[in-house]
Amino acid sequence: MISEELAGQQLVLDFHEDEQARGITIDAANVNMVHNLDGEDYLINLIDTPGHVDFGGDVTRAMRAVDGAIVLVDAVEGIMPQTETVFRQALRERVKPVLFINKVDRLIRELKLTPEQMQQRFVTVIENINRLIEALAPDEFKTQWQVSVQDGSVSFGSAIHKWALSFPYMQRSKITFKEVIDAYMEDKHSDLAKKAPLHKVVLNMVIKHHPNPVQAQKYRIPRIWHGDFESEVGKSLLSCDSKGELAFVVTKIVVDRHAGEIAAGRLFSGKIKQGEEIYLNGAKRRVRVQQLNIYRGAARVQIDEAVAGNIIGIVGLKDTFAGETISENPIESFEAIKHIFEPVVTKAIEAKRPSDLPKLIEVLRQVNKEDPTIIIEINEETGEHLMHGMGELHLEVIENRIKTEKGVEIVTSPPLVVYRETVTKKSPEAEGKTPNKHNLFFFIVEPLPDSFYDAIKKNELPEGRLKKKDQNLWSRFIALGMDAKEARQVFEIYKGNMMIDNSRGVVQINEVIDLIGDGFEQVINAGPLAREPCDKVLVRITDMKLHEDAIHRGPAQVYPAVREGIRAAMASAGTVILEPLQTLQIDAPEQYLGELSKIIQNKRGQLLDVASEGGVMSVKCKLPVAEMFGFTSDLRSATAGRGSHFLVDQGFERLPKELQEKVIRKIRERKGLKIEE
Repeated sequence: MISEELAGQQLVLDFHEDEQARGITIDAANVNMVHNLDGEDYLINLIDTPGHVDFGGDVTRAMRAVDGAIVLVDAVEGIMPQTETVFRQALRERVKPVLFINKVDRLIRELKLTPEQMQQRFVTVIENINRLIEALAPDEFKTQWQVSVQDGSVSFGSAIHKWALSFPYMQRSKITFKEVIDAYMEDKHSDLAKKAPLHKVVLNMVIKHHPNPVQAQKYRIPRIWHGDFESEVGKSLLSCDSKGELAFVVTKIVVDRHAGEIAAGRLFSGKIKQGEEIYLNGAKRRVRVQQLNIYRGAARVQIDEAVAGNIIGIVGLKDTFAGETISENPIESFEAIKHIFEPVVTKAIEAKRPSDLPKLIEVLRQVNKEDPTIIIEINEETGEHLMHGMGELHLEVIENRIKTEKGVEIVTSPPLVVYRETVTKKSPEAEGKTPNKHNLFFFIVEPLPDSFYDAIKKNELPEGRLKKKDQNLWSRFIALGMDAKEARQVFEIYKGNMMIDNSRGVVQINEVIDLIGDGFEQVINAGPLAREPCDKVLVRITDMKLHEDAIHRGPAQVYPAVREGIRAAMASAGTVILEPLQTLQIDAPEQYLGELSKIIQNKRGQLLDVASEGGVMSVKCKLPVAEMFGFTSDLRSATAGRGSHFLVDQGFERLPKELQEKVIRKIRERKGLKIEE
């Protein structure tokens, strides 16, 4: 697709200006291509995903669309914390990995290793990757998906010099590793790209070791779609049947100046034609397909129809979102796409010129569609617009794009931190009364047990309202320690919180239960202390007294009563603020340990672990996000520019007692809420 001379430098899939300027991938980019192996043509759908942790959302969404992944590891650096994160994302979606070890030229030219030392280096990388697969893969694939040099599921080479080798390719073309070393010694490495072209070796490995859609969907669909497998849709999904019912999942939206919204995604079953009418299951409406595309990086090629198993773009689906399920007739939606990390950094954003305000609101809605990990809060009353992102770099990139690509001049606040609210003990029963005094709701609030919270975070328990009778789910609740009777009463799991309906014998409950669920969600999104989201809270409906006449228990009555009741219960359950913490790995030369521990202490951090090897140490520490702004430059100045840091994990922990009051007051002031004495 690109000339041999320019391969390795042309950045065909990093086509945004900011990607080329920063030298990193920011957006996932798609390409559909044909590769010939042993005289047969194979169609390969490839997505190039970012590596930086701030853009991990793009990786998660791409994993829904693909069946296999090429995991890239640097021969010099080895496995980085981000490699583990991406592995977790891939294996959660049952995406099969193969391994490519890159930058082998550095081992020869810079480190001047002997063939034996290089072999040892490869063995260590492969062992570490296999350990990760064993730890994170589903049980049935722990051994099946191990990578090895002998079977050709590992290849190595130098992407910038365009050559690669794998064991089967070396046998077939009679190239030895000694030839590679000699080529570098004699400075003739350009010949390697002709003898062992990178694209050939890697794509041969993909064809041999990655499953085709028909094989992959048999084990992937039960993980990501929870409908009836005996139904027509279920059968055609499992077999990736192009003649079956239509099922398409949107994984990425790009807003094009001329074509409008383009939704890229995976066609899991059926066939889709230009001009046909389709149904959006989330938006619950029908639309017409204006255009179908396949991708060649920045370019899109128009096609008339596409069949199951492919990644395509659809033009004309106005107001859709990443994760939307598209079909001919209403079907059970695919599981929501869940990100491993949550946004923890926020900036307030406003238009420089008041006349740009309507345009800014439109642009912010576009940004939220294009990157769902950026959460936009538009407050029509105060005129404050909040943009929540994964980190400082994430927000900086989006700000630049709003200014340069979308053409709106904006002013942003210094970064803010999103806190969480939770309870520390069980509350007494609290009541909420409807404004018309005709209905009463009674609630008890308590901390959600760790076992349930962890299961929700690991995606073992589905989020949403649990209306249908699901024996499997009940047995999962019981296995986690819940009483068998109560397991049937769980009504909703929402953002790491749970609501259980313990009420008995209420006749009209079915008419109000959804409204109670809405009220519960409103409190979870804005807790009692500072209107920050709640985490790890278990709400029980203990009883309710309802008016017989439906007109007296509409949304306008039920919502305020439920909010008041749950907030009152939380107030007597020891509500506290949790702050986001990030676990970081910092790599730096050994002599800077003193400086590093000083930085960590000054930022209220904890030193978890120090390991050193060959003059370089690796420090693991936990730091509050609130103290991390400007951390990169502090680290550089403390280590004379030789330190680097990576995100390993993130979570929420209780804010120290002495800071609770101060933080609550600060947030309430910022949000314009009244300050309670």
